[in-house]
Amino acid sequence: MDYGMTTVAVIILLPVFVLLMILTSYDTGFPGIFIQKRIGRQAKPFNIYKFRTLHPETRQKSAIGNWMRRTKLDELPQLFNIIKGDMSLIGPRPDIPGYYDRLEGEDRLILQLKPGLISDAGIKYSNEEEILKQQENPLKYNDEVLFPDKIKMNLDYYYHLSLKNDLHILIKTVSILRI
Repeated sequence: MDYGMTTVAVIILLPVFVLLMILTSYDTGFPGIFIQKRIGRQAKPFNIYKFRTLHPETRQKSAIGNWMRRTKLDELPQLFNIIKGDMSLIGPRPDIPGYYDRLEGEDRLILQLKPGLISDAGIKYSNEEEILKQQENPLKYNDEVLFPDKIKMNLDYYYHLSLKNDLHILIKTVSILRI
């Protein structure tokens, strides 16, 4: 299902990819793609692709980058991660090293799942950047509040894995798109 749906999506969205690549390359420098290490299935690192939203020198979010993050269009290149087999359409969002790779006990069950482009936790925290900006200590809030809640939600997904649940998450995703 992942490969079929994603391949069709890439073909349909090819003009959008080209346009966004041109915009981000103009806005933040060529190439307009950002590559970052994330933790995948079985705690194996992989490179995730996103459209670049920050100026490389200033590390400031560009106007186009701000719009792309708000609309989640910066995540579109992850469709190629799905085609490569690094990710799935639906599953726990992959995190940077230092989080999922350090899980212990029952929480490590999450690592049996392929990371996903969308998830219930991703939907709930689609405005995570804004939530963290409002905190006195954003890193502490992430580590003590957001991340543990995401773990809980991802474990719930693990224990209730089904096509019906995946379709429900896919439908809910439309609610967070702000194009």
